[in-house]
Amino acid sequence: MSGPILELKNVSASYEKVEAVRNVSLQLDRGSIVTVIGANGAGKTTLLNAIMGVKSASGSLRFKDEDIAALEIEARVGAGLCLVPEKRELFSTMSVEDNLRLGAYRLGGGAVAEGLQQVFRRFPRLLERRAQVAGTLSGGERQMLAMGRALMSKPALLMLDEPSLGLAPRIVKDIFQIIVELRQAGVSILLVEQNARAALHVADYAYVMELGEVTMHGRASDLAADPRIIESYLGLGGRHDT
Repeated sequence: MSGPILELKNVSASYEKVEAVRNVSLQLDRGSIVTVIGANGAGKTTLLNAIMGVKSASGSLRFKDEDIAALEIEARVGAGLCLVPEKRELFSTMSVEDNLRLGAYRLGGGAVAEGLQQVFRRFPRLLERRAQVAGTLSGGERQMLAMGRALMSKPALLMLDEPSLGLAPRIVKDIFQIIVELRQAGVSILLVEQNARAALHVADYAYVMELGEVTMHGRASDLAADPRIIESYLGLGGRHDT
């Protein structure tokens, strides 16, 4: 099925009296990667939290042609929406496999076993570490586990908040390759990422946020060639604080 899987219109969200997201409109087509880039404090994480239901918001939020504004987080997960937060939020005293199983707590036993096979095939390192306590993993392995746990819920739309944060360049390359492979497997992806160069390279469409508002948007390849984007976000190797 083609067309948008996610549509936001005039979405706003506040922390007390501070409006962190202001009248943001965004569209993500099925089977595509959309990235949101911007400086620290631009409101990108707040936007993801508003879509997930972690943060209350006003405006129109439609997922798979349904209004999800009034849905609780669990219902949004059940509908196929999943967020991998910046801090990964793993259960550090539990094993890798148990963390993964928790991601599929809504599914039956057969689906859990199938999900584990798929995750271990996509992340061979997790298979090697399946009995290891999550708190002893490296940063890259933690990110893989966070993504794997999210995939256990069979999401239609996977939202990733700073997946490359704190990772070595070689691991970052692996993570972005996996993101591309997920899109090829039919998972739609909304990517918030500090590595603007890498994000624009893999994305189909991009939005730029500044001070809670969308200031630019367009095809990712076009934005990557825009002098304003190059100056603000792609200098010094393409890394920019977010």
